[in-house]
Amino acid sequence: MKIALDAMGGDHAPRETVQGAVLAVQDAEILGMSNHDLEMVLVGKREVIEKELASAGNYPKKSISIVDAREVVEMSDHPAHACKQKRDSSIVRCAGLVKTGEVAATISAGNSGAAMAAALMMCGRIDGVLRPAIVTLVPSINGFSVLVDAGANVDCKAKHLLQFALMGDVLARAVLNFKSPRVGLLSIGEEETKGNELVFETQALLKKVPLNYIGNTEGRDIVNGNCDVTVCDGFVGNVALKSIEGVGEMVFNGLTKEIKSNLITLIGGLIARPAFKRFKKHVDWREFGGAPLLGIDGLNLISHGKSDAFAIKNAVRMAVRCVNHDMNAVLKKQINDYGQVADKPETNKSGESK
Repeated sequence: MKIALDAMGGDHAPRETVQGAVLAVQDAEILGMSNHDLEMVLVGKREVIEKELASAGNYPKKSISIVDAREVVEMSDHPAHACKQKRDSSIVRCAGLVKTGEVAATISAGNSGAAMAAALMMCGRIDGVLRPAIVTLVPSINGFSVLVDAGANVDCKAKHLLQFALMGDVLARAVLNFKSPRVGLLSIGEEETKGNELVFETQALLKKVPLNYIGNTEGRDIVNGNCDVTVCDGFVGNVALKSIEGVGEMVFNGLTKEIKSNLITLIGGLIARPAFKRFKKHVDWREFGGAPLLGIDGLNLISHGKSDAFAIKNAVRMAVRCVNHDMNAVLKKQINDYGQVADKPETNKSGESK
């Protein structure tokens, strides 16, 4: 299996991205593959990548190859314009490798808007998909839950959220092994009468499809184990995701500060150190590394701009899981069977379908 990596994308590229690829091929067995079955294709400026590989230590040389790309899409670039003007950029070349079937998936920690634009430009949408969505995993008390959309679409209609729900259900089954994921619609209250027009219209659509739809959910349900798939528009989803990340960091850093405040708490902290390590690992976004951009006719993953080598390695693990579960094929069937909505349903003021 070949996985393409945008070696030039991310706040810490190319050092951390290249090192992440090295870790992935070194730990291929942990990813569920042998060292001979996984090949990383690093896309970017060849001389820069070769310099980083030279200082990366021992790794199976045949498991890493380079595709030279002379341009870089910067974080400040306008996504669509950059992809059209920088056809030889690492982001665009990665998407092209997926389109031609030369790689099974691609990963980028660079400009997320450009990663989506490149994927749309090169691969197009799955037939019937109205808008692709970023589907990400969020730590919860029971392990992880799914959040969709995590930032790809800031203005949505009910039919978009219906498809997002189908996408989230597919990811939860493929990656988290949920047999019947509980799907919730993010709102300002659990009652059906709570929410805005978008929530009311989406409620009516979600009741008609064979999902384990549990109704409205609140922000706390994303992490408290009451919901497996949370559906919302990308503006709300991205704010929720970044808030959850910030709270996790605040809690851990605050506890660390308090433990070090005096001798007694320091001793207690040393005793509880294994538990704190497990907690830190559980809330660390780097543990899952990348978020699939679902709805694209080709597997593309977007990683956090701050990704280090550890996060990149785990993004590769996520990509391998998605490929092994043939996730896009399952999604195509879901969208074809249940995701086709021509117009929004008519609703009255209370949100009930007419």
